This record gives sequence, structure tokens and C-alpha cells, in this order.
Amino acid sequence: MKRELILNAVVLGVGMHPAAWRARRDPAFSSLGLPFYEALGRTADAACLHALFLADTLAVGEENFERPNLGAVDPLMALAAIAGVTSHLGLVATASTTYNEPFNLARRVATLDHLSGGRAGWNVVTTFVPDVAANFGDAPLPAPADRYARAEEFVDVVRALWRSWSPAALIGDKLAGRYVERGEVRPVEHRGAHFQVRGPATLPPSPQGEPVLFQAGASDAGRALAARTADVVFTAQNTLAGAQAFRADIRERARAIGRDPDSVKVLPGLLAVLGGTEAEARARKAALDALAGDAELRKLALRVGVPVDALELDRPLPFDLIRANGAFKGSEGFRRAAVELGLNERLTVREILYRNGGGHLQVVGTPEQVASTMESWFRQQACDGFNLMIDVLPEGLADFCDQVLPGLRTRGLFRSEPNGTTLRSNLNA
Repeated sequence: MKRELILNAVVLGVGMHPAAWRARRDPAFSSLGLPFYEALGRTADAACLHALFLADTLAVGEENFERPNLGAVDPLMALAAIAGVTSHLGLVATASTTYNEPFNLARRVATLDHLSGGRAGWNVVTTFVPDVAANFGDAPLPAPADRYARAEEFVDVVRALWRSWSPAALIGDKLAGRYVERGEVRPVEHRGAHFQVRGPATLPPSPQGEPVLFQAGASDAGRALAARTADVVFTAQNTLAGAQAFRADIRERARAIGRDPDSVKVLPGLLAVLGGTEAEARARKAALDALAGDAELRKLALRVGVPVDALELDRPLPFDLIRANGAFKGSEGFRRAAVELGLNERLTVREILYRNGGGHLQVVGTPEQVASTMESWFRQQACDGFNLMIDVLPEGLADFCDQVLPGLRTRGLFRSEPNGTTLRSNLNA
């Protein structure tokens, strides 16, 4: 099939920019209601985006009540509501392997898959925010190696549960009174280092067989998990060279274990700040930044693991201080993306803030400039598409769909109709 961009819209609170809640037209707490999510789903579905991707957080520490929590609602519940007002849009829920149990999560995601007619996906993450641990008991956050060891086993158990029903199990013969062929439903009988799960699952396969797996790790352990299990890899990349190297690495790892590299799609995050002219886009960015105060600076400090007072706007990042932080427990992907951008292009902190959209590639400009950047990365094998990190929701999503997608279609890079009825068929996964 013709290679085209995969585009998913990411829902992080009410927008990726820290000032989104102040800039949006709707009331401050309207995002807690069903109409907010239904409107996003309808917009993405009508635009033929591949999926709506909901982030998740399990603590309030990162946002500190200064703006809406980036994952306040349960993604699976919100996506189940969106399923009822959409027809072909994929529905991707983030859920942690650190603070869930495989059987319960496998059942919840499979339920969404059935309710949506085969459009569900699970974004596999390990929890790296220390504050979360206290919400689940007295034990501290596990070390990264332990988190990924648990994640590897967790994913294997979930997939075994999803595969515990053979398609041949479904009989449904009312006249003969045969509902299910019991011999085609088998327990998983898993006994591992972290989990003991008998199975089988309570649900048969969905129309797409099983939900699509997304994964967002950037460390060596995260990349290994992605190459072995993921259909789609979400990554934070700020430079073309960094994105090319990451995609090539994931594809080579997949090839080395016998997977078709083309079956693993790599999607960097992209934050577009749009204007009718470049000057208008810069003015929009400046207005948002003014409303946010020093929130983006503090977020950058958190992402690279240094005190905020160590960042001087008109000087480079303090690379020595960043490297010296051996106790860093945050996201390796976000830290690496910011550091590579600063090093490779010799940028000041102020310039990094302008380019680094919350850890992702940020393009401030016209729809044509955004489309050109997307085409350049796609043509040069840096990605298979993008996860769209919208600055302000819901209006920013509508603007992107109305202003950028037509240019991508003119370039032959994005579809006008869905490829199928399930998320897996639409991704060609």
C-alpha cells in the first residue's frame, strides 16, 4: 500500500501548552464533562485521523494545581464515551504496568475494543513519577530496571489473555444450543516473577483480533520492549537526526528478533502553533507564553533534572549539571530530546523553550510551514507519522484539521477516507 502519514491527536488535559486552560474559550472546568470528549472525538473522526490518544497520570505533583492535570480522568472511561459518537476513530488509552494488574487491565481494554467494534489501543507505560508510589501504598517507586522487568511480564500476560480464546471457540448455534466450543478456550496458567494468572479471559477476540499496542519508552529497556511487543512507538524527538536514529534503531531491533520492521510504526510528538502568517503564529506563541509565566521553564528543569534556578534564559543548558545527576528518575526520552537539541544546535535555554514543545518537536508558523516540516521528516525516514500535541483544546485540534490536513492531502501524504473499520486495519498493523 502507498505509504502515508499516521496521525493521532493526543489529549493532555486541555492542551499541551501550560497556559491552555487560560487561553481556551470554554469555562475552566468544562473538560471534566462528557461534551468536551465527545467534541474532540467527532472532530478527529470527521478529519479521518487515525486515533485519539489519551494520556494518563496517577498523581497531581507535576502540575501542582496550576493547570488541569494532564490525565485527571480515567482514559478508558472517557474513550468508551467517545466510541459512541465516532465510527472509525482509533481509541488509545494510556495505562501503567507499574500500578495495574494484568487481568483487570486486559479485561478493561478488551471491553473498549468490543464496545468500539475493534478500535481500541493500549499505550504501555511504566510509571516514573515518584509521587505516584504513595497513592498505592508505602513502597517507594521501583527502580527503572525493576519497572521494565515487570512491564515485560505484564505485557506477555495481557497478550496471553487476549489470545486465550481461539476464533473457533465462537459457535453461537441457537438451534443446537451450542454457544462456545469449550476446548477452544484455554487458561493461560501463567506463573512468573511478578504475576500468577490462571485465565482465560472473560471476553472473546474483538473484530480486530486484539487491541493495538502502543509503547513510549526511550531507554534501552524501553526500546527493547517496544521492538518486541509494540505496533506503534510514541517518541519525543526534537531533531531530524535524532528521530532518524531512533526509528532506525527500533526497526533494527525488531528485525533482529524476527519481526517485520514495517510492522512497527514510529510516531514522534509534534506541537504546532499556527497562524495565518509566521508573525501571527509567533504572536500566538508569545501570548500563550505570557499567560504561562515561568511554567515552561519549570517544566524544562523537571524534565532535564536540574533546579530551575540553574537555567539561565540566555545561556546554554547546564550540561555538566545534567550529566552529574545520577539519581535522575524522570523520562529518559524527554531529557535526551532536550539535551540533543541544545547540544546539536547550540541553543540557549530561551531558544530551547521556543523549539521544545513540552519535550516534543515544536513548529511555530503557518500551516504550510508545519506541513513542510512533517513532509521533510516523513520523506527522510524519521517517522511513520506524528502524535499531534495540540496547544489548546478543543479549538487547536479543529484548527489543525482545517488548516494543515488539506495541505498534507494535496501533497499526497494523508488520506481522505479510512482504510478500514478497525484501528489495526487503519494502521496496517
